[in-house]
Amino acid sequence: MRMWKRVLLLMLVVVAATAGYYGYSFYQFAQDIQEPNVITPALDGGASTKAAEIPEWDGEERVNILLMGVDRRGMKNNGLPRSDSMMLVSIDPVFKRYDVFSILRDTYVDIPGHGSSRINSAIVDGGPELAMKTVSQFTGLPVDRYVITDFEGFKALIDSVGGVEIDVEKNMYYHDPTDKGVYDINLKKGLQQLDGDKALQYVRFRHDATSDYTRTERQRKLLTAVVSQMKSGATLMQLPSILKEVTPYIQTNISSMDMLKLSALGLKLNTVEPGNYQLPPMGMFRESHRAGAVLIPDVDQVQSFIQEKLQPPTEASVSQTNGTTESNENSTPD
Repeated sequence: MRMWKRVLLLMLVVVAATAGYYGYSFYQFAQDIQEPNVITPALDGGASTKAAEIPEWDGEERVNILLMGVDRRGMKNNGLPRSDSMMLVSIDPVFKRYDVFSILRDTYVDIPGHGSSRINSAIVDGGPELAMKTVSQFTGLPVDRYVITDFEGFKALIDSVGGVEIDVEKNMYYHDPTDKGVYDINLKKGLQQLDGDKALQYVRFRHDATSDYTRTERQRKLLTAVVSQMKSGATLMQLPSILKEVTPYIQTNISSMDMLKLSALGLKLNTVEPGNYQLPPMGMFRESHRAGAVLIPDVDQVQSFIQEKLQPPTEASVSQTNGTTESNENSTPD
């Protein structure tokens, strides 16, 4: 009996130590990525909303987070990086589902205080704060939280989770004249495990007949695969090392407490049938050459489209059991 008590005590000590280690790792990560790792205050004029300035998320209201992948290649000390991709993730904590809206970077919109331009120039004009204001005005959704990473951060994330399985739909090749071929694209068709370098190639390729439309579809496809991978038991065991690897490449204004709530919710989210959409949708914009090739959206139509997709699932379209939501109606292709 005394032996079993010792074994039990030892197990409790190990569990407590492990929980403390994981908790400390997450706390340190949450603190570090609130620092200007990607965009410094000196570059954006210190305008970016700080975590302390955002009302704490109550865990019940829908939360909208702007994800931005930036290209820092060739960035000067007095400039801001270009926004290579923009995705708005809208999370519904009640129905345990999320919707991803990819925003085409050639979308021509009003940028508050700067006139009309491509939406991906907002971050150049005023940092993440202006990018959030611009996306909020375009979509009609309140956006006050952001996450930014760059090419190297994206690669580090994929490598840290052991790669991600993706069915590459066709052969992809492109020679990038910059960086001495470091960012060349060379992928073969078929189901395969992509490491960070190959995954970056997959989401950057845009030499299709439909160019950026197909590229954003691939970005959403890979994001969904990464979310599913992060929820696996093996990946969760590696969480401390994963967080350490990606910390230098991520910047956010999400508070530590909100990150903790979102992480807990993330384990319950339905990742089988998320809503994946393109903005502006086909038929809700016109092409123009007023500032190069741009897309001029019908903003009212776009906002109505978004509100329609964010409507709570109906009993006819959803079977919700044990916290898992299955929906076909809200996952229509672009």
